[in-house]
Amino acid sequence: MSRLDTNRSGEMEVFARVVEHSGFSAAARSLRMTPSAVSKLVARLEDRLGTRLINRSTRKLQLTPEGLAFYGRCVRVLADIDEAEREAAAGTEPRGRVRVNSNVPFGLHHLLPLVPGFLERHPEVTLDIVLTDQVIDLLEERADVAIRTGPLRASQLLARKLGASRMVVVASPSYLKRFGNPRTLDEIAAHNRIGFNFARSIEEWPFLEAGAIRTVPACGDVQVGDGETARRLVLAGVGLARLSRFHIDPDIRDGRLVPVLEDLNPGDVEEIHAVFVGAGLHLPARVRAFIDYLAGNVKLGVTQL
Repeated sequence: MSRLDTNRSGEMEVFARVVEHSGFSAAARSLRMTPSAVSKLVARLEDRLGTRLINRSTRKLQLTPEGLAFYGRCVRVLADIDEAEREAAAGTEPRGRVRVNSNVPFGLHHLLPLVPGFLERHPEVTLDIVLTDQVIDLLEERADVAIRTGPLRASQLLARKLGASRMVVVASPSYLKRFGNPRTLDEIAAHNRIGFNFARSIEEWPFLEAGAIRTVPACGDVQVGDGETARRLVLAGVGLARLSRFHIDPDIRDGRLVPVLEDLNPGDVEEIHAVFVGAGLHLPARVRAFIDYLAGNVKLGVTQL
C-alpha cells in the first residue's frame, strides 16, 4: 500500500488516544468514533507495521515494548505536525469575515472608531458587528469575538484583557442645578437613580463610608437596557447613573457630566475583555488579527483609573 493511500497521522492520533485514555471506548468517545472503528484502525496499523503494539485483555490494555517506543515517536510526530500547521497559519494573510459582538458603550466609543484603521491594514477581512448589552452565546450566535465588561463567568471561552476602567456616579450640571448636589448617602437616596433592566445588571451602587461598604439601590423612574441610553438620559438631566469612565470620560473632561460623591467612591473597576472560542494558538488568522489590533489600539486613558 502506498504511503499516499494511508492516513498515517490519523492512525498515529487514534493510537495515541487509545494509550492516553487507557482503552478503546474512552478513546472512541474523545474522537467521536465507535469503539469498533477504533479497534479496527489499531489492528490495521499493527498489520501494516507487522508487529503487535498492544496486548489486549478483558481488564486493561498493555503496551508492548514496540508499542511503547512507537507511542513516543507518535507524540513527537503529532507535535511537529501541530507546530507546522501553526506556523503556516500564522504566516497566511488574514481574510474572511469576523463576527464581532460588543456591548453598546464600548462599541460606540472605542470599537467603531478603530474599524477604518483595521480594514485599511487588513483589506481582505470583512467585519460583521452587532452592538448589544445582552450577554450572548458565542456558539449560538456564531460570533468570533465578544467584548465583555465586568467579571467573567467561568466557561471554556478564552479571554484577552483590553483594559480596566473605574466606575463613577455622574449627573449633568443642569440636573444638579435643579435638584442639588448630594453630599451624603442619605441625600443621594432621594435622587432619581437610573438603573438597568437586563438580567446581569447590578441593582445596587456601592459606596465607601467610614471604612465600610454601603450600598444604595439603583432605583428611579427610568430603567434602561444599555449604558449608552443611560448616558444620554443623564446628559439630558433625567437623573444620576453609575457608569464606567471609559464610557463617559470625555463628557467629564468637557464638563457635560459631573462626578457625584467621589469622596465615597470605593474605587472599584470594570475590566474589559475580548472573549473568543478555541485555543489561542489555533485561532483563524482573521480573528487573531482583529484581537491583536484591538489589544494594541484600545486606549482607555490613565484618567479612567
